[in-house]
Amino acid sequence: MRNDFPGLERQEKQLCYSSGCLIVIGCKSGISEVSGLYGESAKQDRSSGEPQLVNGILSIVIVNYNAGGILADCVASIISTGNQVQIIVVDNASSDSSLDCLTSSISGNDKVSVIKNDTNLGFSAACNIGVRCAVGEYLLFLNPDCIVHQEALLIMMEAFDESPSIGMVGGLILNPDATEQAGCRRAIPTPMRALMYVTGLSRLKAWKGSYFSDFRLNDESLPEKVVMVEAISGACMMVRRSAMEDVGLLDEGYFMHCEDLDWCMRFRNKGWGILFSPSARVTHYKGTCSESRPIFVEWNKHKGMVRFYYKYFRHQYPVALLWLVSACVWLRFGLKTAYLFGSRAHGTSSRKRG
Repeated sequence: MRNDFPGLERQEKQLCYSSGCLIVIGCKSGISEVSGLYGESAKQDRSSGEPQLVNGILSIVIVNYNAGGILADCVASIISTGNQVQIIVVDNASSDSSLDCLTSSISGNDKVSVIKNDTNLGFSAACNIGVRCAVGEYLLFLNPDCIVHQEALLIMMEAFDESPSIGMVGGLILNPDATEQAGCRRAIPTPMRALMYVTGLSRLKAWKGSYFSDFRLNDESLPEKVVMVEAISGACMMVRRSAMEDVGLLDEGYFMHCEDLDWCMRFRNKGWGILFSPSARVTHYKGTCSESRPIFVEWNKHKGMVRFYYKYFRHQYPVALLWLVSACVWLRFGLKTAYLFGSRAHGTSSRKRG
């Protein structure tokens, strides 16, 4: 394994080994504890400080923040598939009972590791911490409010056999009502596509699609087999380790949201293909982790989108267009915030009347 993943400096951590359990103390990354590492096979090389790769193992990184009981359901759905997996749960300083529910449900299961961060480091940073404990040839990044269907993991891994140039695979992410969730397959939201979407002009794409298309693909017919796409959702994103080592880790400049689009751009810019597999199904109870702080989530989502535009398109589009798109993004954030405040105030007054 190449050591090109910047992160936990060896001189800044103490490693204590005991029967498949690793405790990490005093890391600048904010990690306070790692427990329940995947048996003997996943122990880290004591001389190098790096995980030893294990053939046939799929490493699954789940970042948790106040997901409640569904985190345990998510992990249980993975274990029930019967696949050889290493499950790494990275907790971003949750204040709810999600970890208690998980630990009580997985007692004695050596497939599951739990990493506790002292503070909320953000989604990208937490994912990157999980990667540094991963031993698999393939890695799946999965939201804690996702339930994996039977065969989904195997189908996604087999999709990499389509070509050695495939670096990333996404599955069909379903809403609880079994409809396709927006974003699980999409085009890159370029400034022009974003403008079409925000202004509503994308409704004209049936008349002149090449001019008015936006980035959404979920309103198109579901393909019958795997297809190449420009981007998939970070809620369920599997990557080939060799591709990840070539591209690098997730950009920690995004606290939450848009880091998946950024990674898709970087994979494609390096020549790695991205596949969407409609047969690999996952149900996503979207918003479970964000319902307690919706405005904070929306702020980071819109901030990340503007950052994404300027990172990749500032040399391809006129400055005036980027300004216009950015203004539309922040206008949308303002409207969304007003709606959320209004909904919360209405809910409070309704409860008082009740």
